Amino acid sequence: MNETLKTTLSNSTLSATISHNGAELTSLYSIVNKREYIWEGNPDYWGKHSPILFPIVGTLKNNSFAYDGKAYTLSRHGFARDMVFDLILATKTEAVFSLKSNIKTKELYPFDFELQLSYALKDSELVITYKVINKNPKTMYYSIGGHPAFALPESFENYSLQFEQDEKLISYQLENDLLSDRRTAIRLDENQLPLTYSLFEKDALIFKELKSKQIQILENGSSLLNFRFDDFPNFGIWTKANAPFICLEPWAGYSDVVNASGNIAEKEAIQNLAANTEKEYRFSIQIL
Repeated sequence: MNETLKTTLSNSTLSATISHNGAELTSLYSIVNKREYIWEGNPDYWGKHSPILFPIVGTLKNNSFAYDGKAYTLSRHGFARDMVFDLILATKTEAVFSLKSNIKTKELYPFDFELQLSYALKDSELVITYKVINKNPKTMYYSIGGHPAFALPESFENYSLQFEQDEKLISYQLENDLLSDRRTAIRLDENQLPLTYSLFEKDALIFKELKSKQIQILENGSSLLNFRFDDFPNFGIWTKANAPFICLEPWAGYSDVVNASGNIAEKEAIQNLAANTEKEYRFSIQIL
């Protein structure tokens, strides 16, 4: 079955395995450190590893949107993560996967598109690029984001996040999975956020903006990996109660706000792409 196909990349430092189902990264293993960095996907907590969020990020009001006078139903985080991608390029250290619009996607989302996900190993770093290609004669509206989960094998409180900049973090709280006006200020200690499960009692931390474009995960005060996300204006951080992972989520877009109109062209933080053009979004994971 195509949905069980996987492609593995490797160099002298790292190996990366990508499932053709969702073009999802399922493993990033350090040959040097003999350590797995991606969450195993235990369904008792959360059965995914690093899904692509497209053509929406988060939840739409009433799980629907309107475009050109017609209503469409689209579930949380969109459909790309649940579809089989075609492998269109493969070398020892790079792979490119493609998903094209079809009859099934057009029922949910009216635009003609191609979505390419590329994975490239460069020394101790995995570079992940999302390319959105608009094949319409009109502007295409969408959101896109990553959702990689990193394995934290020690006690959760042994980990912290080191932000690149001195942030005044403002997290927007969810109300029935939609963004409300309620905000929580989160204080950093020397640019560090110690991880505790209590941070996530009301679901994800959602930031409409960050000054930082990279975050390091620290284990017992030592740098574990560096996560860089220059092309994404929004960001989420998430885990589940007692789960041994943390998700660092670079986003271009986020859930509907509570008073959203439902018109996709008016959606807060929506991305728009002119007719017959394309745009790339890149993030990277460097093992330290």
